[in-house]
Amino acid sequence: MKEKIQEIVTEEVMIGSISRLQLMDDYLIVQDYKSDDLLIHLFNRNNFEYVASAIPKGQGPGEITVMGHIGVNEKRREIYMSDHGKLKLFSYPLDSILNDPYYMPEVKKEINNTQFPSDYIFVNDVLSFARIIKPTGNTGHNEAAGKWNMQTGEIKEMNYSHPDVGKKRISIAVSMEHGIVVECYTNRNLMTIMDMEGNLKYNIYGSNWNSRDPLRHYGNAFIRGDKIIVSYSGGNWNTEEYYPDKLLVFNLDGGYIKTLDIRYRISDFCYDQQNDRLIFFFEDMIQFGYLDLDDNLIN
Repeated sequence: MKEKIQEIVTEEVMIGSISRLQLMDDYLIVQDYKSDDLLIHLFNRNNFEYVASAIPKGQGPGEITVMGHIGVNEKRREIYMSDHGKLKLFSYPLDSILNDPYYMPEVKKEINNTQFPSDYIFVNDVLSFARIIKPTGNTGHNEAAGKWNMQTGEIKEMNYSHPDVGKKRISIAVSMEHGIVVECYTNRNLMTIMDMEGNLKYNIYGSNWNSRDPLRHYGNAFIRGDKIIVSYSGGNWNTEEYYPDKLLVFNLDGGYIKTLDIRYRISDFCYDQQNDRLIFFFEDMIQFGYLDLDDNLIN
């Protein structure tokens, strides 16, 4: 599978070692957490040509102090960026930041620091599916899958939470078409499939799923047609084996289909539905790459 990965070369801009990927409109958005200047870089999603960088880092007006998740509103062509330093969610019209990298954003929402969405999948202003952070004590936190109303700030956790898991570290995937929410555990060999209200459909248990060993299991997940595809590690949290280097393919009932052995350490990835391919950010010999998908590959 490694030979099928096509490298993406980004010579026009230097990108740090910690980045997250999003897609919107005609663009691949790269969040550069190590940048000392502009925090996002935009590339043409079709040919990966560099387009622009935008959103300054800093303490001042219009600047981001601690960059969090980016949400994308395709319908309104807006980007929403969380600033966990200022505890605000800022709104950026796509055309505005393409024309002015220092565009002064509007405040979309104040962030509640006692319970807030860390990552979320934007559906509309009153519905996002989110990974919810719940602080515990002075430094700890727990995580939960839930729904977030961006207008009111209301957060509603999913109806089901596995009764035998106390400390949760998760990622989520959503299919509005199939009416499912997938909750993947990074600290347990466990995947949960729920309906849109969070009622349990299936628990998918891996080997030694209840082990307390310091292993990383699932990473990011997405749903392509009638398949769930999720990155997987199985390596020790305290070594380079922490990074996922394979993708596991399941059907919508959680039945295992196959493993795609990527053999590069995956830091982040996203699914480009328009081009039916995966775009990767690696912690490896190459930094960016993509994999074209087809039915023969994942069936």
